[in-house]
Amino acid sequence: MKGMNLLFISLGCDKNLVDTEKMLGLLGREGYSFVDDETQADVIVINTCCFIGDAKEESINTILQMAQRKENGRLKALIVTGCLAQRYREEIIKEIPEVDAVLGTTSYEKIAETITETLKGHQILRFENIDAPVSPLTRRLLTTGGHYAYLKIAEGCDKRCTYCIIPDLRGRYRSVPMEQLIKEAEELAAGGVRELILVAQETTLYGVDLYGKKMLPELLKRLSRVEGLCWLRLQYCYPEEITDELIETIRTEKKVCHYLDIPIQHASDTVLRRMGRRTNRRELTALIETLRSRIPDIALRTTLISGFPGETDEDHEALLSFVDEIEFDRLGVFAYSAEEDTPAFGFEGQIPDELKEKRRAEIMELQQDIAFFKSGSKNGAVLEVMIEGKLADEDAYVGRTYMDSPGVDGLIFVKSDESLMSGDFVRVRVTGALEYDLIGEVENELAE
Repeated sequence: MKGMNLLFISLGCDKNLVDTEKMLGLLGREGYSFVDDETQADVIVINTCCFIGDAKEESINTILQMAQRKENGRLKALIVTGCLAQRYREEIIKEIPEVDAVLGTTSYEKIAETITETLKGHQILRFENIDAPVSPLTRRLLTTGGHYAYLKIAEGCDKRCTYCIIPDLRGRYRSVPMEQLIKEAEELAAGGVRELILVAQETTLYGVDLYGKKMLPELLKRLSRVEGLCWLRLQYCYPEEITDELIETIRTEKKVCHYLDIPIQHASDTVLRRMGRRTNRRELTALIETLRSRIPDIALRTTLISGFPGETDEDHEALLSFVDEIEFDRLGVFAYSAEEDTPAFGFEGQIPDELKEKRRAEIMELQQDIAFFKSGSKNGAVLEVMIEGKLADEDAYVGRTYMDSPGVDGLIFVKSDESLMSGDFVRVRVTGALEYDLIGEVENELAE
């Protein structure tokens, strides 16, 4: 809408960010101007998260802060979308009357008409079936800088882990049709995107619902033929769903990064069973051994939960020993967050917050030592690096290797006498290491 300034706040995960970018694409075509200063906004849209307690608190606080803007008379409409909106729709409207509209997780394609209606004075609650087919929208307004982008290949989840609320907020697992994904990838590549990061609640099951079998290997092969793309990166691959075909595709397709995000959550068989996970320590060890034997340079990332209900000192020590044995390249740990309406919320043996944090800190301290050792082992290596930006007032740049996903992994600081642009690929010799980051010098620019 011409003459209207819109501020968009996206919270939570990269999957939520894709929804935000699609809404921005819709609103841009409606003529809205975008601002990053809430004092200049006529309309504010907050795309929320509530996966764990901290995310829920951040979302609520952001809504309350933006609601105060209604007092100065400039802000005409405040819209709340996303997971918190899906979960607490009535509470948001009742407790925060400044909110003009609440949209569920499958209603974001209605954002433009919703804003129009709120500007006419209507209060809107809009919620579709959470199992509805994924929106066919492909055109997006990227917020990642333009040289990399997330490609959400599925929505929802059928796993029903006992700690997770996502199936209740995002519905059953629904793959995005492959032709739609290829079209979106081609549009992104035509706009300058060099790296696509494939995301979903669970990427490894892609295609089972639409095609009757796992189609992630085929999707990777199809995406590898998209002109302009250089890197394809996989995230959120459940270990029990990783097949020999997928491993072989990662090994042989040149554009697919030798990087795999495998969220295992724990390594004690007792805790894994209570979590509703579908694997055990022996199977995890065997999978990782297979991956490293077939793809020796593969970088493995995982996420863990500390302090799950009933976790004993012995369970925690088992997890520590597993982390020490496996030596993941990248690792993150969350203290367990008790979420209402999940089975684990009512489990006996809830762990005090202080103990959860203590155990989390012990895992991260161990991982810090592992990460520092692994970074040091790269000294002298020549790596392909994608440039992310320039350091102010220095002849140095920030970049990422194939081992690093944006926002969650490390960086490499690159010295170069030549001028480089974000999205450029260069060969870099590693000359030093920090705890999680590398230092290097450009050897020569890679050919396109």
